[in-house]
Amino acid sequence: MALKTTRPVLGPRALNRATLARQLLLSRSPMGAEDAVGHLLGLQAQNPKPPYYALAARLDGFRPERLSALMESRAVARIVTMRSTVHTHTAEDAVALRGLFQSGAVDRELAAFVSRGGLDGVDLDRLAARSRTLVEERPRTPKELREELLKEWPGADPQSLSVAARCLLPLVQVTPRGLWGRGGQVALTTTGTWFQGVADRAAGLDETVLRYLAAFGPASVKDMQAWCGMTRLGDAFERLRPRLLVFQDERGTELFDLPDAHRPDEDTPAPPRFLPEFDNLLLSHADRTRVVPAEHRSRTWSGNQAHRVFLLDGFLAGTWSLDEAKDRTTLTVEPFAPVTRTRRAALTAEAERTLRLMTPQGTPYDIRHGEERS
Repeated sequence: MALKTTRPVLGPRALNRATLARQLLLSRSPMGAEDAVGHLLGLQAQNPKPPYYALAARLDGFRPERLSALMESRAVARIVTMRSTVHTHTAEDAVALRGLFQSGAVDRELAAFVSRGGLDGVDLDRLAARSRTLVEERPRTPKELREELLKEWPGADPQSLSVAARCLLPLVQVTPRGLWGRGGQVALTTTGTWFQGVADRAAGLDETVLRYLAAFGPASVKDMQAWCGMTRLGDAFERLRPRLLVFQDERGTELFDLPDAHRPDEDTPAPPRFLPEFDNLLLSHADRTRVVPAEHRSRTWSGNQAHRVFLLDGFLAGTWSLDEAKDRTTLTVEPFAPVTRTRRAALTAEAERTLRLMTPQGTPYDIRHGEERS
């Protein structure tokens, strides 16, 4: 009779502290901005500002101008990758991860538009070739790209044409889009045109599993699938099993991890942290209870809009907002439950640090504590 294998159990607090440590949120890291973007496998960037606030919460001495300078020098860039959403990646990852994840959510998004009939009669290979010519001639806005493509396929749905181009080609959002304090319209060109000297190769799946565990582990197969938008990753974990430690959560789900990864004691103090909307900490596990208590699962969104959130004792505890008026910036903290005086003081100190980093020098600011949201 085979003996039943007993694996060490990691409860929510143990998983919380391990994940916060990997995410550079348990204590701020001296890591540089480019290295941090690489370690985290990119920063969610559906809006321009979240990557800056994500790094402000994680790095010691970070200033937004540093990430902006990396974007201007093309060391990092904005591109659709995981979950077919825009992320800020290092140049190498923009190429390699987009190549790996093409067969996941990116292709599924394209298939969805094809199934709706908006691309009837459109030869996708020809669309890809024409789109490449257009955006490599000069960066094009989605509107400009649609208008040019409609000349060849006048009966197609305009939005479907530009989405198809974005899915078929690795298109970078060029600067000044995403620069701190400047910004601009989305304009697109290919990774091959935007980056110089970056090898055109897709990332290896096994290598990416290991990097995911370094940034988000311990984690299950389904956790990584939720993070990247790919499916059927079990074979990769099986190949790597001899090189990994295997735990389980309280439900019995297998959790894989790197042998030398940091797994702090579950009672390790976790300071308050202010995170931007769409932060990958909240989006990169199938089971989010390691950060999001079950009772708060639906409270980070209103309709299609994600809220900025803050952590207390390592867990989601409320939302925050900014009112950036011309003469004064106000940060409002809205907890989900009553906050002790000590934690309120720690939240205020973290809010002050965030505002000092992220507002122009000399700009007056206020911090307000709103009522508990029931």
